[in-house]
Amino acid sequence: MKSMTGFAYREVQENNFSLSVEIRSYNSRFLEIYVNLPPWLSTLETAVREYIASRCVRGKIEVSLRLREHNAPVKVAVNQEAVRAYGEAIQKVADILQIDEKPSLAMILGMEGVLEIERNRDAIRQEGTLHPSGPEHSPGSSYWDQIEPVLKNAVDDFDAERVREGRHTQEDILSHIAILESSLKTVSSFAPQIESSIKENLKSRFAEVLGNQIDENRILAETAVLLMKYTISEELSRLSSHLAEFRAETERNPSPGKKLDFLCQEINREINTIGSKTPILEVSRAVVDMKNSLENVREQLRNVE
Repeated sequence: MKSMTGFAYREVQENNFSLSVEIRSYNSRFLEIYVNLPPWLSTLETAVREYIASRCVRGKIEVSLRLREHNAPVKVAVNQEAVRAYGEAIQKVADILQIDEKPSLAMILGMEGVLEIERNRDAIRQEGTLHPSGPEHSPGSSYWDQIEPVLKNAVDDFDAERVREGRHTQEDILSHIAILESSLKTVSSFAPQIESSIKENLKSRFAEVLGNQIDENRILAETAVLLMKYTISEELSRLSSHLAEFRAETERNPSPGKKLDFLCQEINREINTIGSKTPILEVSRAVVDMKNSLENVREQLRNVE
């Protein structure tokens, strides 16, 4: 059993680059994956998304990846048209103001678009640190060889955190299931008393109306009808089956959240039916305990994958 909430962070530092991966997750009925990458690595979003989906079933998961290249070769080009345009415009302003001043080099260099800077990422990848995976890969995919192991380690940490929290959640859930099972035994012990109470009440009512002229066959027929209506043997059987299935599901299914949600609905239905049928105080108290424990289980299941 895994929790849907978790956190992990991994970072590596190399000579020419630094890479970090951060993963956060929250409760959600479905699997929602949000990937935050540098724009020039956008082609890797599908690969990251598919890898996360292969490891997670439910939850809102946010993945942030940061990659910084420290010594990437830079190509700087001068936009000559922009330089001329800025120079002419500044000179024109000076003429209008009748100021004999030439634009400084620093002023021109500070203008937008004068210098066009392009990082040659392909070159640094070929130098051996962020090497290409092969010519058949799309732009950006050559970084995947370096990103994938860091992402995998981060997801491993993330998974371990969710398993650790899920283990505590499972222990708490099963403690409440044990209370449900104990209360079920209490209710089952009163089942014969419920049937006996129905028979005795029916006999006393017949005696009040008919006196000593009691038709035993009529009493048996009416008792059979009332027992079919008020007996809880079927509910007890189904409730016992649901609780056994609940325990089995937590053991065999690593992501049992949806199935356990469904079982809780069925368990709640049987508990409500038992509560509406029985007039015995001890059974009513046991029903209250079962409802309280079931509510605690359902609350915890909101965080189970």
